[in-house]
Amino acid sequence: MNSKYKVIGKVVTFEVMTLDEAMHTAKVMNEFVTITGPDFEVCGMFGVDSVVDGKCPDGVAYDWNKASRIGRVKREFAS
Repeated sequence: MNSKYKVIGKVVTFEVMTLDEAMHTAKVMNEFVTITGPDFEVCGMFGVDSVVDGKCPDGVAYDWNKASRIGRVKREFAS
């Protein structure tokens, strides 16, 4: 199997052999990227390893909350 993954940044694109390498490359690039694989595409910022005092390592507020999303569609549908 010769699957390749592309990590596409703003300026540069890398081609690697495994998804693990693609995710590591995206984390090192430290920018919004798109990873394309043989049968999928995913995009975003990779590498937020921790949240301290409500902030990501780069100082951006981390406000995602699973509890506030549970049942959201059902609540909206019922309204």
